[in-house]
Amino acid sequence: MSRVYVDTSAVYSLLVATDENHNRAVDAFQALEARTAPLATSSYVLVEIYALLGRRVGLDAVTAFRDDIEPLLEVTWIERDLHERGLDLLVARGRATLSLVDTTSFVLMRDEGIDEAFAYDCHFEKEGFTVIG
Repeated sequence: MSRVYVDTSAVYSLLVATDENHNRAVDAFQALEARTAPLATSSYVLVEIYALLGRRVGLDAVTAFRDDIEPLLEVTWIERDLHERGLDLLVARGRATLSLVDTTSFVLMRDEGIDEAFAYDCHFEKEGFTVIG
């Protein structure tokens, strides 16, 4: 079974009932559970999720993610080489709307042979990945 990369945008939509993609995210997550797809992400995505949830929703959402979702994820901790390659890609793309979290995700996905992303971020599709959501 091929792994699916989990992006901040999907986690936020999944956990925040008022998000415009919430219902789609719940359905997509249930479909991923049904197919028993292994879920992968990076430590940079975790940091981004914790910051976003804490700032916009509060500590209850941070706790919900930590207790209910994070244990389901295979986390790759970003080391210097991956960080630098992500930064190189960020500069090469030259788009102000991209972030280092995005580009390290793309590099990691390519390194690991992951071609699907649970995401609501158009950059994944623009980079050639299949978006689930």
